[in-house]
Amino acid sequence: MKKITIYHNPRCSKSRQTLQLLRDNNVEPKIIEYLKTPLKKDELKNITNMLGLRPKEFIRKNENDFKENNLSEIIDDNDKIIEAMVSYPKIIERPIVAVGEVAVIGRPPENVLEILK
Repeated sequence: MKKITIYHNPRCSKSRQTLQLLRDNNVEPKIIEYLKTPLKKDELKNITNMLGLRPKEFIRKNENDFKENNLSEIIDDNDKIIEAMVSYPKIIERPIVAVGEVAVIGRPPENVLEILK
């Protein structure tokens, strides 16, 4: 089986549900609590590619860090928004589950079942 990683926030109910869904399917992923261990710019670029999304497509625009730092002004600049994600990891949509070279956002948690096949 391919290496499975979850970028996890234990305070988030969807993140907890996604982790439990993985475990219910006999998968024990590598858990990266990205608020405790912030992601580096290269890691976020890789995740962006694995998701097949632009950075602005997995940003939590309602987070205080997003609003208070006027990040809507740089939302279309991929490099700048990735730098903001490094500085303010709470704005990263969660959870993200990566299997091999593919990743999905676990919203809803059942999204992860597709990449487990």
